[in-house]
Amino acid sequence: MIPQNTLSRIRSIFGTAGYLDSAEDRISYSYDGTPLLKQLPDAIVLPRSVDQISQLLKLANEERFAVVPRGSGSGLSGGSIPVENSVVVLTNHWDRILEIDEKNLSVWVEPGVITAKLHAAVESLGLFYPPDPGSAAICTIGGNVAENAGGLRGLKYGVTKNYVMGMEVVLPNGEVIVTGGKSVKDVAGYSLKDFLIGSEGTLGIITRVLLRLIPKPPATKTMLAFYGKLSDSAETVSEIIAAKITPAALEFLDNTTIRSVEDYAKLGLPTEIESLLLIEVDGRSAEVEEDAQKIISICKRHGASEIRVAADEAEAVKLRTARKAAFSALARVRPTTILEDATVPRSEVAPMLESINRIVRKHGLTFGNFGHAGDGNLHPTCLTDERDTKQIHLAERAFDEIFSEAVRFGGTITGEHGVGLAKLRFLEKAVGEPAIEMMRRIKASIDPNAVLNPGKIFSLRPRCEGPLPTNRDQIKKFVDAGAFT
Repeated sequence: MIPQNTLSRIRSIFGTAGYLDSAEDRISYSYDGTPLLKQLPDAIVLPRSVDQISQLLKLANEERFAVVPRGSGSGLSGGSIPVENSVVVLTNHWDRILEIDEKNLSVWVEPGVITAKLHAAVESLGLFYPPDPGSAAICTIGGNVAENAGGLRGLKYGVTKNYVMGMEVVLPNGEVIVTGGKSVKDVAGYSLKDFLIGSEGTLGIITRVLLRLIPKPPATKTMLAFYGKLSDSAETVSEIIAAKITPAALEFLDNTTIRSVEDYAKLGLPTEIESLLLIEVDGRSAEVEEDAQKIISICKRHGASEIRVAADEAEAVKLRTARKAAFSALARVRPTTILEDATVPRSEVAPMLESINRIVRKHGLTFGNFGHAGDGNLHPTCLTDERDTKQIHLAERAFDEIFSEAVRFGGTITGEHGVGLAKLRFLEKAVGEPAIEMMRRIKASIDPNAVLNPGKIFSLRPRCEGPLPTNRDQIKKFVDAGAFT
């Protein structure tokens, strides 16, 4: 526990209104969207200024306690799980859109701005912020930047890092930097913003973000294609890409997910099919019509039993629900839902799905599969019960094998969720020990006292150097148990 005199100093920085430490509050912020992981923080703070965060980090270095940044807590890799002797820094109340600059196609936002709120604000002006995470209705821009979030439109438009022009960040030592800006070209020194994006809150706390906007596409067409065979839908994806068509979204659902979505949302989906594709094209009207007709022909050629095309935006929203409701629908099936994101090159999607299904059958587990077929980012989702230790052990083994297969196919262990705590022990599979050691050195040079979100992404030191410090014991337990304790 953090000593009481230190907690009193923290309270003096934030005031009574900005400091929480009741049992209820500590429990409320002991977990995030990741199943099976939790740890009580010593306190929670709600900063009202950059200077307060700076003071907290300076005190953390002096007194050697940990600081864990948190937005909405919707992350799926344990990135905002507290550690022992830690204070959680909430930023979800910093939710103002500070400036929309139509001349420079940019927007300054605070880190707590909800992604969907930003979408609505800029689209009302004919502008467009493309990143569209599945949790857009609740996740924050600060969290999106920290995790380099992707989403349904990643195939055509890329991920969060492609739209960050600059940011204000409090470093682990309490110093504040502003990196990047509105200039379209800027190669003055290291690109620190790119270094910080995706660092999962381990290298700095984001307090403002400058995002790039683009003109809103004038036309969109959304469709669902149904398939009796999963392999036929995979071949459709391959031919669409080979035809030099780049849809805004190219998503798939397997039968388990389709049945769950239909039971949940009552969309009139056929439940006997093996898979469906959600396909969306956008751009100029003539181009959209041409691409849509080509895609419909490709779908039919590969055995689509039915193709539904939205007549208007209301119907498009309904069709998108088939994909956007996937996680929520699957979460109703069993008490515990473990959603992952193994990612492979697009050409390996079909073989990877076959490997996932083989592994699931071998271990006798229930999985739903869905994801971003167009960019190879798959979401194998285990439906289980954390009270059944045997089932959890089998799930751990299954995911270990799934990640090994993803790497074998030239892929990676995470495409958009991050490593956090949940996939910490799998990282070496993807990048190798020399790369992990390089990450440790970067972390140590910026945060020598390991005060900022310690133990996420990789362990603080190699196992051969002995046990971790006492106040990091919980992280060690997570690592040794494979994050399934």
